[in-house]
Amino acid sequence: MKMTEFFLGELERSVDATRRTLERVPEGKYDWKPHPKSMAMGSLAQLVATLPGWTAFVVNQDALDLATYKSPQLRTSQELVQGHEQAVAAARAALAKSTDEHLLKTWRLLVAGKVVSEDPRHIVLSDAVFSHLAHHRGQLTVYLRLHDVPVPAIYGPSADEGKF
Repeated sequence: MKMTEFFLGELERSVDATRRTLERVPEGKYDWKPHPKSMAMGSLAQLVATLPGWTAFVVNQDALDLATYKSPQLRTSQELVQGHEQAVAAARAALAKSTDEHLLKTWRLLVAGKVVSEDPRHIVLSDAVFSHLAHHRGQLTVYLRLHDVPVPAIYGPSADEGKF
């Protein structure tokens, strides 16, 4: 199996669960945090919505500097879902035109010009996109639970959507 096919499969398996999670983000809770050190719900939801789009950065650019990156401002569940759809479309397009040879090439993450990470693109996709998405989507489901919002089934039934 080609790596591009593998990552397209990873992307497709995450789409519905992520959309269902984003649809449930409560309005008016953008700035809510469960703890002072935690990310605000809106920022977390926005990250979950847009993370698949980082696939296009990794495939189409040699580096990304977070100091110049402007994330979209997605403030409602509808905007989050639309932003996610756009991110997924960009990821699909990038992976469709990429090759395994290209995914073996190095990609860099910078902050204000300083390299903070440098790895082959396939490692960045695995760790910084797909694993990162699963981690933050799970974190977002905890935020939902803390607001008594039903948690969607992701890797199997949830307590709110059927039990074994």
